[in-house]
Amino acid sequence: MQQQKWLITGVSTGLGRAFAQAALAAGHTVVGTVRSEEDLRAFEGLKPGHAHGRILDVTDDDAVSGAVAEVERSVGPLDVVVANAGYGLEGTFEETPLAEVRRQFEVNVFGAVATLQAALPYMRRRRRGHLMAVTSMGGLMAVPGMSAYCGSKFALEGILEALGKEVAQFGIHVTAIEPGSFRTDWAGRSMTRAVRTVDDYDELFTPIREARQKASGNQLGNPARAGDALVHIASVEQPPAHLVLGSDALRLVTAARTAVDEDIRAWEALSRTTDFAEGAQL
Repeated sequence: MQQQKWLITGVSTGLGRAFAQAALAAGHTVVGTVRSEEDLRAFEGLKPGHAHGRILDVTDDDAVSGAVAEVERSVGPLDVVVANAGYGLEGTFEETPLAEVRRQFEVNVFGAVATLQAALPYMRRRRRGHLMAVTSMGGLMAVPGMSAYCGSKFALEGILEALGKEVAQFGIHVTAIEPGSFRTDWAGRSMTRAVRTVDDYDELFTPIREARQKASGNQLGNPARAGDALVHIASVEQPPAHLVLGSDALRLVTAARTAVDEDIRAWEALSRTTDFAEGAQL
């Protein structure tokens, strides 16, 4: 396998760390972004000389573009960029403050967009590269109590799909990574939880919140295997536009897409009634 230079945001813990470890184990050079000096030292200690840490807040647009430019100069041309940094926000739609919804989109959507936009011009000039972003199975299906999180991931899915069609002409690949439940701390201390304020949601949402907290640390998905999967698709000639990770994600995403297809078929006749009778006027 040809050695590659990777940039991965959010490598302190979780899937970001697993992606970085897998890439390093495969012989690649990885620049990983973190939020503290302590995390930077820990990351660079994984494989000195090959693991390069950078402190970065992905919501700072200027810092993101500056960091990518510096990495291109000091480490070398980037082959793979993974916009991974993000977090979960749990809460029913009515109970989630608008400020928290905005913050969720600021990190999960605009942080990823800033990262990919900063890297794209370099890849476009070289006519090669692979842009990836971690969405979620929650970017292709939605569950109660995660409206802001799923909304941010649905938004990122749309951006990535359009982006992929724009840059294919330049030899650049774009992949949306859609993990299911993995044994990380995403659902534990890393998740932000809106304060409960409306009793009417207790019967629906209390069991969901309790089950998620109980499952934290015992999830089905193996982060190391997710890392191996990412390294694999970075090495193939025609990588996927979408990569669902985990059998739970496969099951839930398939069910959600089937439900959409059933709605389309059931209401097809009504959908057709909204056209002008004479057709489009060209």
